[in-house]
Amino acid sequence: MFNKETYIRRRQILMQKVQKGLILLLGNEESPMNYRDNTYHYRQDSSFLYFFGIDAPGKAGLLDPESGEAILFGDDVDIEDIIWMGPQDSMTDIGARSGVGKTFPFAKLYDQVSLANQQGRKVHFLPPYRAENKLLLQRLTGIETGRQKEYASVELIKAIVSLRSVKEPVEIEEIEKACATGYAMHLCAMEMAQPGMREQEIAGRMEGIAISGGGSVSFPIILSQKGDILHNHSHSMMLEKGRLLVVDAGAESLEHYASDFTRTIPVGGEFTPQQRDIYDIVLAANNTATQLIRPGVTYLSVHLDVARVIARGLKDLGLMKGDVEEAVAAGAHALFFPHGLGHMMGLDVHDMEDIGQIYVGYDEEVIPVNQFGTAYLRLGRRLEPGFVITNEPGIYFISALIDQWKSGKMHEQYICYEKLDKYRGFGGIRIEDDILVTKEGARILGQRVPATAEEISKSVRGA
Repeated sequence: MFNKETYIRRRQILMQKVQKGLILLLGNEESPMNYRDNTYHYRQDSSFLYFFGIDAPGKAGLLDPESGEAILFGDDVDIEDIIWMGPQDSMTDIGARSGVGKTFPFAKLYDQVSLANQQGRKVHFLPPYRAENKLLLQRLTGIETGRQKEYASVELIKAIVSLRSVKEPVEIEEIEKACATGYAMHLCAMEMAQPGMREQEIAGRMEGIAISGGGSVSFPIILSQKGDILHNHSHSMMLEKGRLLVVDAGAESLEHYASDFTRTIPVGGEFTPQQRDIYDIVLAANNTATQLIRPGVTYLSVHLDVARVIARGLKDLGLMKGDVEEAVAAGAHALFFPHGLGHMMGLDVHDMEDIGQIYVGYDEEVIPVNQFGTAYLRLGRRLEPGFVITNEPGIYFISALIDQWKSGKMHEQYICYEKLDKYRGFGGIRIEDDILVTKEGARILGQRVPATAEEISKSVRGA
């Protein structure tokens, strides 16, 4: 938890941006895994964390922009809770650490929201994503769970996005901590990427490093020799020499700030000539993006520049043909690069996407592109100093997609389909770094995980 002045200031700025009505911020509840008292690992709602810093279930906050008042709702523990969990801080003490002087029992939240409704005051809330909060919101407002997203306050969403998008120095410090843990996780994966090793064992070791770092993984670990499946969470295979292992993983700091790295590792440490050719194109794309990232440019333009690097490299290998500019404009590159270049990152690995990606990654100036591949770009808007973003280009050979495009004769003027059979079973390659947009340009956060083919081979061999 940061100092209370941080949370007081954040709440004050939020109330200056949303000047009328009440702002309702719900914390997360415990979520049962297989019965009520056996719960999943607890994770607080990120927006609640951002404005209150309280990492415990059973809490909610109300902000009144018209009076400037903040109220925290929650219940003091009883003796049964103390028996099982030990002495707990009182709500008064919890509120004081967050700079909130007024605390009420949780049941009083219903009275406050009911009074606002009677007075005709708008209650601003964020779109809920947890079932527990959807049901709570229905009881508080009378809005059915299926319609809550359409009633969520766009004014509040935009205000929170404007605050959370630009990271404060204390936030950057936390992300750097998460990056240090992420570095250790990926180095472990490289050292373990030997023939005969189980994917599950590597994933387990990596998750253990994340937990021992004080937090947990920032998302379920993606680790697979079937790298052509972009988000492959299956860890069921035995590592085989000559295969490529895609590892996409990150950690959370104690304050729940995320890291998110991807590396592609040759099992046993040596790239084949075919793998090396593709790897060097992806690395060039990644490095190009880092050079292009700076305040004032749109991330959509960086994404398209990276797509041109990929298309040009594939043309040099004889896998694409024709004019590169025209090929990218037509979307032909997306056969090999079918996702976006990156996303916002902070308290969430895909920062704030629970409150609406359209508001986080786009705005009135830059709108999503309705074209396969680029349509998956989560962040397209103009970059500002203090943004933390990911840079994760990739090249994949997805047999089902190749077959579909080939049978439909899609982009035949740009794609050399007759040469793609040699790449079936290749898998995929992705390289991802976490980037801070600075006043001058950009810098990679944390110590860069080994990225060149030589560095990765050396790490696998333990040299």
